[in-house]
Amino acid sequence: MQSVCLLLSLCTCVWLSPGAVAQSPADNDTYTECTDGYHWDTESQHCKDINECETIPEACKGEMKCFNHYGGYLCLPRSASVLTAPEPASQPEQGLPMEGNEAFNPCPLGYEAQGESCLDVDECELGVHDCQPSQQCVNTPGTFTCQCPDGYSKIGPECVDIDECRYRYCQHRCVNVPGSFSCQCEPGFQLAGNNRSCIDVNECDMGAPGYELGADGYSCNDIDECGYSSYLCQFQCVNEPGKFSCICPEGYQLLGSRLCQDVNECETGEHQCADGQSCVNIHGGYQCVDTNRCLDPYVQVSDNRCVCPVVKPACRELPFSVVHRYMSITSDRSVPSDIFQIQATSVYPGAYNTFRIRSGDANGDFYIRQINNISAMLVLARAITGPREYVLDLEMVSINPLMSYQTSSALRLSVYVGPYPF
Repeated sequence: MQSVCLLLSLCTCVWLSPGAVAQSPADNDTYTECTDGYHWDTESQHCKDINECETIPEACKGEMKCFNHYGGYLCLPRSASVLTAPEPASQPEQGLPMEGNEAFNPCPLGYEAQGESCLDVDECELGVHDCQPSQQCVNTPGTFTCQCPDGYSKIGPECVDIDECRYRYCQHRCVNVPGSFSCQCEPGFQLAGNNRSCIDVNECDMGAPGYELGADGYSCNDIDECGYSSYLCQFQCVNEPGKFSCICPEGYQLLGSRLCQDVNECETGEHQCADGQSCVNIHGGYQCVDTNRCLDPYVQVSDNRCVCPVVKPACRELPFSVVHRYMSITSDRSVPSDIFQIQATSVYPGAYNTFRIRSGDANGDFYIRQINNISAMLVLARAITGPREYVLDLEMVSINPLMSYQTSSALRLSVYVGPYPF
């Protein structure tokens, strides 16, 4: 997981007042333009708020939910709460019967009346809970809880796979899998009955290592170790007389005798990037990118950073600045997986900052999780197999409702997915 800072500046619980006054113009006779987030209503002759959650298709993606507010909208986790100022309810006069009394529920919250008794409502069975897709809903008296399946732990609103291998559950080698793990032993050992410890194998009792006694009772035949297990080598096993060896694919080198490690061509000088290009190392290879990637109407102001001058008309609907970044991940990662953190470097007083994926994620393979008002996390939502490349525009929108001010900046992140899970 990587992190980066943006040159601009959301909370889980937001207070929105339903009594907020719509923007009104200074001159009702001639003024018909409204600031961003509002539209002119000809009947009331006032500016009214636009509900972006209804007008913008897929305003929020992934596990994020759209909440409209005056002059804009927020993308928050589905477990977030939006508090609104309660409207004053008209109270019936004492001694008078209340209309619609058939909808009155005399039972506590989470219970429903049945005869003279109050029975618990099973929110899980009725589907009225707010548990995430990765969680299990468990009904309890009067309410419900969201629990993670075995092998997962709850981090915020999500269930994340527990990497049991971090806790050294295996004596030799540990292989983490979603929701569980498995243990493996080095050559010359075999897995004990507890499936965690490794016990020595007496090769002397088995004859010459790498060979087995033939059917004639006296000849020795080579043992194909590669045919016994697919875990001997991380990539490919090659059988040899009396032994075996491991090889790695192009762009990787052998680490020890069985594992494969990516070769950093940008450091070894094996790349062929030209002048005016930068070398970016990725899993299994490298990419040559232009040092200046600013496209009109943007102009380059520093390495990897482009700015759209406000004096250009074409810049009015575009983010003020774009920062280019690059990263590489392996194939078939466990999901959801945090892969990239966005961090603002400055905060404007009274400004609300929201983060979104502006473009590059047509299939919904990623989503943004807001951490606080100045940072967010890019999360891999689906397991993907490479080689593959994504170019994501991650945008931060800064809104000051008191000053009717809005600006944005973008991070253009190139994500390279390697061809293998290592």
